[in-house]
Amino acid sequence: MARPELLRVRGHSVAWLPPLALLVGIAVADFNTGGEFRTISWIVLVPGIAAAICGVWGTAVFAVLAIVTYLGVDSAWPHQYQTGLPDLILVVVGGILAVLACVVRVRGELRMVHMMHIAETTRRTVLRPLPPGWGGLDHAAAYLAADIEARVGGDFYDIQPGPYGTRVLLGDVQGKGLYAVEVAAALLGTFREAGYHEADLATVAAHLETRMLRHRGRTVALGRDDADRFATAVLLGFPVAGPPVVEMAVFGHEPPLAVGPAGVRALPDGDGLPLGLWDLVGDHGPTVRRVPLEPGETLLLFTDGVTEARDTAGMFYPLVDEVTRAVAADPGTATPARLVTLVRDGTLRHSGGRLVDDTTVFAVRPRTKAGETPVQGGSLS
Repeated sequence: MARPELLRVRGHSVAWLPPLALLVGIAVADFNTGGEFRTISWIVLVPGIAAAICGVWGTAVFAVLAIVTYLGVDSAWPHQYQTGLPDLILVVVGGILAVLACVVRVRGELRMVHMMHIAETTRRTVLRPLPPGWGGLDHAAAYLAADIEARVGGDFYDIQPGPYGTRVLLGDVQGKGLYAVEVAAALLGTFREAGYHEADLATVAAHLETRMLRHRGRTVALGRDDADRFATAVLLGFPVAGPPVVEMAVFGHEPPLAVGPAGVRALPDGDGLPLGLWDLVGDHGPTVRRVPLEPGETLLLFTDGVTEARDTAGMFYPLVDEVTRAVAADPGTATPARLVTLVRDGTLRHSGGRLVDDTTVFAVRPRTKAGETPVQGGSLS
């Protein structure tokens, strides 16, 4: 695990250039000033600059160079103009303090790198990498955490192939932070099991609701204030055989957009409450709808980080309008990869890069070539 190096040009570190230029500049300036105005004592700044941008050994080298340069330049002046021992002590003490400060800085950088490594491992565990064409679907995803350093939040998505077709889940846990990540991980684990074993998409939805309630009950028993936590989600199913359709259950979430060469159409709104709130309507789950798909259509799923992105004037990101214009100008934009890039870049551009919520864009499209049907059977993933 290496700390990030500052001031790199074409892969090579040039962090040594500023302190070296300052060292030379101070020495030259001192030679070209009168004896009444000496600048050599300013050389104490050199190890201080090195401590901010160089490594520990680099800072130590500049501390030594500062002392040597000071002695050489100062001794070249007549005795009456020499700054003498007081300034030498200043340069020596300044170099020592600079090295100590650099040690503290480098340790902090290593600690940060370690934390970022942990966050990245957590993200890859919750949002596992998906192989190309997984489950017979072309897919692409972009995940932008509102907490840049944490790199993971309450948004989640996955694809699970199985003997009854391929299932897709995208959701958004209410709230932020590690507690939201816990809920996302719990729901994804249940989805990966139920999405593989259950033949009926409504049963998969019921498993997700049960898991949400179980997780919430455990955290409440631990004394955490999670009694009102819920998650919105979209659950899709692509059957093994039959006409090109998608089964869809919506849990209080924005329905997907079907984007194809012919344009953009919104899929029907769902009637289900968010996961964890079914008891408000007597544990009645969402209706599973079957929606025909046109050839070449991509299903675009997204969280509210996209639809609620605002510009400086407070206007929401016009997702449908922007996608419609892009597809009209170039029907090839409807491919998952290009569609996700379009929405991700548009969201960042519209919000000026100021994300107030986790933002996920996920696009899937059934493969139509021979031999690229959804996986049937096989081992659990």
